[in-house]
Amino acid sequence: MGSEPDQPDLRRIRNIGIIAHIDAGKTTTTERILYYTGEIHRMGDVDKGNTTTDYLEEERERGITIVAAAITCRWRDAAGDPITINIIDTPGHVDFTAEVERSLRVLDGAVVIFSAVEGVEAQSETVWRQAAKYHIPRLCFINKMDRIGAEFDRVYAEIEERLLDSRPIPIQIPIGAGPEGTMGEFQGLIDLVAMKALHFKTEDLGSTFTVDEIPEPLRLEADAWRETMLNNLSAFDEQFAEQYMAHLDGAELSEGMIHAALRRATLTGRVQPVLCGSSFKYVGVQRLLDAVASYLPSPLDRPPVEGLHPKKGTELARKPSPDEPFSGLVFKVTSDAHGDLSFLRIYSGTLKAGTRAYNPGKEKKENCSRLYHIRADDREQIAVGTTGDIVGIVGLKDTFTGDTLCDATHPILLERIEFPETVISMSIEPVSSADKGKLSDTLNALSREDPTFTYKVNEETGQTLISGMGELHLEILKNRMTRDFNLKVHVGRPRVSYRETIKKAVKRIEGTCIRQTGGSGLYAKVTIDLEPEAQAKGAPVLHFVNKMKGGTIPAEFVPAIEAGLREEAKSGGRTGYPLVDLKVTLVDAAYHDVDSNDLAYRFAASDALRKAVEEAGPVLLEPIMRIEVVTPDDYLGNITADLSARRALIERTSTRGKLMVIDARAPLEKMFGYSTAVRSLSQGRASYTMEPLEYAAAPDSMLEAIAGL
Repeated sequence: MGSEPDQPDLRRIRNIGIIAHIDAGKTTTTERILYYTGEIHRMGDVDKGNTTTDYLEEERERGITIVAAAITCRWRDAAGDPITINIIDTPGHVDFTAEVERSLRVLDGAVVIFSAVEGVEAQSETVWRQAAKYHIPRLCFINKMDRIGAEFDRVYAEIEERLLDSRPIPIQIPIGAGPEGTMGEFQGLIDLVAMKALHFKTEDLGSTFTVDEIPEPLRLEADAWRETMLNNLSAFDEQFAEQYMAHLDGAELSEGMIHAALRRATLTGRVQPVLCGSSFKYVGVQRLLDAVASYLPSPLDRPPVEGLHPKKGTELARKPSPDEPFSGLVFKVTSDAHGDLSFLRIYSGTLKAGTRAYNPGKEKKENCSRLYHIRADDREQIAVGTTGDIVGIVGLKDTFTGDTLCDATHPILLERIEFPETVISMSIEPVSSADKGKLSDTLNALSREDPTFTYKVNEETGQTLISGMGELHLEILKNRMTRDFNLKVHVGRPRVSYRETIKKAVKRIEGTCIRQTGGSGLYAKVTIDLEPEAQAKGAPVLHFVNKMKGGTIPAEFVPAIEAGLREEAKSGGRTGYPLVDLKVTLVDAAYHDVDSNDLAYRFAASDALRKAVEEAGPVLLEPIMRIEVVTPDDYLGNITADLSARRALIERTSTRGKLMVIDARAPLEKMFGYSTAVRSLSQGRASYTMEPLEYAAAPDSMLEAIAGL
């Protein structure tokens, strides 16, 4: 453990993310937080394109967040002690889900924002699942209480019913709902812990608020919600259950007891406190900051980070203490004219500027020449980063997203970040031959920044294919090439990134490479069994097993056989798309004293797999998308008929206020241009979201059509 003087500092750090569906109000909430904490003196507006965290030109033009931005602000907790809050404002659009994934991997807590009008939407479920995967404690903030159609009760019920392992606990309820001047307009909040009404003053942009008694007409409703809070809390915290039972027998139940129980239950992930407000109208953001300070974890509240010894494979752990050996995870890389800036979360120990850190995955030492605290697109140079810090590093050469940096004398390899597979690709070529070399450098830089962006060059045609998570993702990357890298390019039409697998198992398929060319030739025979086997997410797509009798061929040739199999799987089956979900067992091989070498075994292994796939029967896999369409009832028939024509499977139709919600799954191949179609089918009144769900077998006719091209 660290020495006592370090403990209070770490206890006063909060590393949090703000996550939500697109348009729920993440960036506006972040902007209000920066204003109330004194970090900025004038609030920006998403619609005007002048917010702090949406600093890319593309973000300001479109009014959406594309890259996760890190900022730091300071607040005071209930005891008046200063708290440092490191916030990452993440994108809401599904095409940029990697930004959310990598941010959540290194954060300690999260604020999940919901719109009081739209409620729990498709991407709300996705970000909730991502946070649950990393066991991140969460607060819920029901935003936009000032909008027409805002309903706190409905959204609270949706959080409870639709989100994985959710246990929401209300700690505030709204006074009214809807815009100013309407009947029952939104006027403020009721704090269910203190049982007081809060009214925020718009004339000073919500900087001050009054604490009043609860209006008599709302007293019964407030009592009912408080009972829900206390009952739910006692179900998930034994200590509080005893205090609550004593309270029912007449003992005092103090605000301090409720706050302490909420903190304990939130830190363990058993409950999620629910707050409400309107960031746009300056209501409730300070109380959200209070909740971040009170209930979300400091680095010391999180379990030790776990990893493996890079050589021995033994399990290791690092406590969150400056006295432990240094360890950290690089979770983001951005490129600019001055070189790469790498974002690092420090889990243990300290890192000084100008020192060298060890990358155990690449077995290389890296020079951390300069360290920074990052505030959106501003940098503040620092001399040392310590446990719990999120810092920017300049000087790393071979370290990318997901890599570990650590103390070379105490190496540890932390778990990498998993990213979804790309589902869409398009061809790209430079306008002029002078830009050819520049294209390669630009694609390299962009793929270092974004793990869900990949590219490959077809060696036969010389064509370059770029792949990503969706049409918007690729469009924005193309615009960045033009804007940030001064590169003019032509792009082809978007197309689906298919995969290929096999129907059945086949045994004893022989591949050969026998070539005589006067002098020494090439000689190898390889016999394999092949079977379909679903591989775990993040695992290699091909599971290789060696069951060949010892001494059949020299053992040093087995890695060449495995490499040949993997290369063949990557280069594709009958359609040219990569092969996935295969188990290959090496059962036999033949050897020649003079002509056998690594190259021969690679060719023979490749030949064996090619023949085996053909005999096993190839299956084309296509990306299936999860779709949610929200539409007025009048257009429901048109939209469901259109989805059915696109080979969609409609799983559920439900209501959300006065709107209908269609949940469906459909092949990506049929969903190109859907944004235009859904607008015309609904006279512009329907909206939709789409995200990758899985790869599934495509009709045989598609395999024939693609293979015959």
